[in-house]
Amino acid sequence: MKTESTHAGAGSVPEPWRASVQSQLGEAEAIQAWMETDLDTRLRFARGLLVLTQRRLLACAAPGAPWQAWPLSPAMTLRHYDHAGVGSLELLDAHARLAQWRYTMAQQSAALRLIARYEQQREGRAADEPGSRPAHAAPQAGSEPHAPPSTWALLRLWRFAVPYRRQLLIGFTLTLLSTAASLVPPYLTMPLMDKVLIPFQNGIPIDYELVRLYLGGLLVSSLLAWLLTWGRTYILAWVSERIGADLRTSTYQHLQRLSLQYFGGKRTGDLIARIGSESDRICLFLSLHLLDFATDILMIVMTSAVLLSIDPWLALATLVPLPFIGWLIQLVRGRLRYGFEKVDRVWSEITNVLADTIPGVRVVKAFAQERREVLRFREANNRNLAVNDRVNAVWSLFTPTVTLLTEAGLLVVWAFGIWMVSYQQITVGVLTAFLAYISRFYTRLDSMSRIVSFTQQAAAGAKRIFDILDHVSSVPEPRNPVHLQQVQGRIALRQVGFRYGNRMVLQGIDLDIAPGEMIGLVGHSGSGKSTLANLICRFYDVSQGSISLDGVDIRSLPIAEYRRNIGVVLQEPFLFFGTIADNISYGKPGASRAEIVAAARAAHAHEFILRLPHGYDSLVGERGQALSGGERQRISIARALLIDPRILILDEATSSVDTATENEIQKALDNLVRGRTTISIAHRLSTLRQADRLVVLDRGRIVEVGRHDQLLARNGAYASLYQAQERGEPPESSNEDWGDEEDEDAEVA
Repeated sequence: MKTESTHAGAGSVPEPWRASVQSQLGEAEAIQAWMETDLDTRLRFARGLLVLTQRRLLACAAPGAPWQAWPLSPAMTLRHYDHAGVGSLELLDAHARLAQWRYTMAQQSAALRLIARYEQQREGRAADEPGSRPAHAAPQAGSEPHAPPSTWALLRLWRFAVPYRRQLLIGFTLTLLSTAASLVPPYLTMPLMDKVLIPFQNGIPIDYELVRLYLGGLLVSSLLAWLLTWGRTYILAWVSERIGADLRTSTYQHLQRLSLQYFGGKRTGDLIARIGSESDRICLFLSLHLLDFATDILMIVMTSAVLLSIDPWLALATLVPLPFIGWLIQLVRGRLRYGFEKVDRVWSEITNVLADTIPGVRVVKAFAQERREVLRFREANNRNLAVNDRVNAVWSLFTPTVTLLTEAGLLVVWAFGIWMVSYQQITVGVLTAFLAYISRFYTRLDSMSRIVSFTQQAAAGAKRIFDILDHVSSVPEPRNPVHLQQVQGRIALRQVGFRYGNRMVLQGIDLDIAPGEMIGLVGHSGSGKSTLANLICRFYDVSQGSISLDGVDIRSLPIAEYRRNIGVVLQEPFLFFGTIADNISYGKPGASRAEIVAAARAAHAHEFILRLPHGYDSLVGERGQALSGGERQRISIARALLIDPRILILDEATSSVDTATENEIQKALDNLVRGRTTISIAHRLSTLRQADRLVVLDRGRIVEVGRHDQLLARNGAYASLYQAQERGEPPESSNEDWGDEEDEDAEVA
């Protein structure tokens, strides 16, 4: 008979698939997980289904289509990747790719859970636990299919603490001494009660010398505890702030080393939240909560030792609630840890909305989408509220339960202590001291239990930061770098190929560019022009072949040293908030004002800069919004001129301006390209007539190379493009599957 897994039975499969899935199941074969795919191999919307059983992986491309099946084998793996909002699943064996499925990011959670379940089944470790969430189930708000962060992630912060180990040792010593000093006053109340107050009630005069001695001891111990506590708090707060600052700097520094491929799959708001709020939360945990936790541990251990030394039986009665509190902490710790990671991820969604809409506020208003964006923000905010409510439901029950247990422990001490006093096994002074100690003991125990929340928050934040630090750049620095003394600018491409995932974008590219030569790259959208420019800049590394500069493979050159020889002018220039002078000198921060002005003159920007209220000290606003498109472009040309690069990349530098502005920019470009190896990309072919050679790309291959007149005479691909533009007809893409990749790549660059 056919059985259904407790994870996801056939009845859980969407209605159109149920009968078909049921017909595929063998005897005693149960569904373990499933997911719907919503794209076909050509990235068109189409419904498909993947079903995992304990024996096989089943796939159907569309309702009514034939099923495919692959028996589970240790030699097979199921992998996934995503790019530009499209996810892919690949089934591989030791020799080849067996199958591939595509889906949108709406199915990402189901895909990752399917992979996790597949790995369990393949390795024979499947665990059909009742009540587990099915692999296909939609994630709760803010959740992602990641393993919950471990508290051990906090121990990885030790490498940031190593430079301050001396201060940490001093702080720990002061913590130990201050805790010991705070334990002195209750100990002195014992003789004060038994030798002064109780004898006085029995008619014995008060010994004022003894009173002064005990009160002096109480005063000195209190002052000493205050001084030591102040010292350890200051030192450890000083250290934690520096650890937090180093953590932020290291994360940002590592982020700058990662390739564009990493940023293509990340949201700006999420990265900002990780470096900002997550590191701040960790810093707060280190400076306050970890210090309190260490103090609580020391207080509990030392108090227990004092209690045992005074009376072991009463001390044992004091420790009765400890096992129950420990069990309760262990019970809720995992739920809190995973819940706080969800909170962090949902908060990143809110930051993402802000990061999208504030810089793009002009587009929002132009299309009258304010209400839509407010609704989007409200939905993200409501998801944040829902996740926090679930965490608070656990935490609100945990905290009063711990308090109840500590109060119960205090009642046990009172009852047992009164019984021992009645049988004269301890004195009233001993019971008073015990109650003073037990009050501190349970206060610290309650405080320590409350720190569980902050610990799990910090652990979730540490995991998200180390997710960045653990990522290895796909454009690595060379192990044995080669240093070019003087760059000539000769570029050679040999059998260059490049792929996005499994999609080949460039293949078999052979091209030699002489020093000082200007090359124009032309072709349909998606033909590989911007990808080729990005490879030359080494924003990505080639998948096949090699690119060399002056006979040296660019992968052997230090990245920063290599890119200092490249100037880039983009279609949409990016200007930073600051003055015009700061933006021009961005690539050469130490440039003098004379150098800045000279670069601006060469870029035909000097005149309009002087018309601004503060000239070169005028603020350009966020992303240069205070300037027109042509003015921003000339600022970017001046920025490229100032660093005097040997290689120049022009990516549609004049495509988005009017004719008059284009003429001004073209004059600036004529100054910029003079004597430099130049690679210019343009859809407007008339702007490339001055190029030494034109390279025509189609479907990721070079199909023609020559001068403008030569290519027109051949009446080939270039002539077709040129004639279409002369007639005012937009040329259709010859490779629609690559167009989106190309456009996104150009934008990222």
